[in-house]
Amino acid sequence: MTSTNEQISATLVYPYLNHAVRMYEEKYASRADVDAGMRFGCGYPAGPLAAADAIGLDVVRDALAARFAETGDPLHRPADLLERLVGEGRTGVAAGRGFYTYVEGEAVADDETPSADDAPQLRHDVARVGVVGTGTMAAGIVEVFAKAGYDVVFVGRSDEKLAGVVRTITKNQDRAIAKGRGDEATKEAVLGRLTGATSREALADVDLVVEAIAEDLAIKRELFADLDRICKPGAILATTTSSLPIRECAAATARPEAVIGMHFFNPATVMKLVEVVTTAETAPEVDETVRALCARTGKVAVSCGDRAGFIVNALLFPYLNDAVKLSEEGTHSLTDIDAAIKEQVKLPMGPFELLDVVGNDVSLAIQKELHAEFGEPGLAPAVTLEKVVAEGRLGRKTGAGFHDYA
Repeated sequence: MTSTNEQISATLVYPYLNHAVRMYEEKYASRADVDAGMRFGCGYPAGPLAAADAIGLDVVRDALAARFAETGDPLHRPADLLERLVGEGRTGVAAGRGFYTYVEGEAVADDETPSADDAPQLRHDVARVGVVGTGTMAAGIVEVFAKAGYDVVFVGRSDEKLAGVVRTITKNQDRAIAKGRGDEATKEAVLGRLTGATSREALADVDLVVEAIAEDLAIKRELFADLDRICKPGAILATTTSSLPIRECAAATARPEAVIGMHFFNPATVMKLVEVVTTAETAPEVDETVRALCARTGKVAVSCGDRAGFIVNALLFPYLNDAVKLSEEGTHSLTDIDAAIKEQVKLPMGPFELLDVVGNDVSLAIQKELHAEFGEPGLAPAVTLEKVVAEGRLGRKTGAGFHDYA
């Protein structure tokens, strides 16, 4: 007999797996990158395609078909690739082959597994890195590069803002020393690689610049036009936007082939994932250089194209939105849904706990972007998500969201 927790888990997880199958089916991202994105971007114990293999693709297909018959939502219709694999008997771990190939239950190398010879190489020399911005994300990116041995020029609006970045990095280094993960010599070396400036002109000689300023397209376009003027020929211009079209930033420059996305996850010093996002005009050698640079800074790079949500947000937020819609049915409490997901799927947080950490206003904005990009009625923001935002219940940062934190 299926338990309530299993029912909750199936209702929320199977559509998420279906979205991931379609992402791979559309060749938007590779199998490995889809799975790595969710593992390293969200801390999931397994990527969605590997998880589907473990459950059984026939089980996933049948559950989705039943859900589709109930809702009529196209997002619940089993992906064509899922149907094809099941038809071929490639039903996952138990059959020895699904999205991956298995021997005694363990995934083994196959024709889609990259070898060491496929590792990306630096096609551009990168010695000095620039960062525009002084917020939490910008400071984290500065520290990531400085710890990896790169000289970093970071630009902010005032000396006070610049000093704040240095204080943050100093505090992080002191914390690492206290935990036995660093020493004073390393700290001094990291701090010695930092150069703060209040003028963008200081970026004239950097080999790559990452912008981490406000998520406002007009402001970013102005910045990219200025970077195009200031930065030397051959310099790579990267944005860490999580939501705005990278092609629009590129269009503000005379070097669209040198513009790319480097979407770091917060906190950048801790999270391993970077989504490397290319436009139709990004040069292959720029893409390869950035992926190699991620590896040199200890990050896991996943590749994808320039569309709303990239890999992680495009898979994560519909699942979170579905959780809100499930709660609106009145059958399960928020606490029950959170507990079911943590128990059944072993995720670090339940959906409502995560929404409150991310910020419900941020979550609503991302869900609106996904709805606009893909046009699926099932991606429309849940009514309750809009309601909590309108009431100012944005999550932990305001002391109340779906849960209370007073």
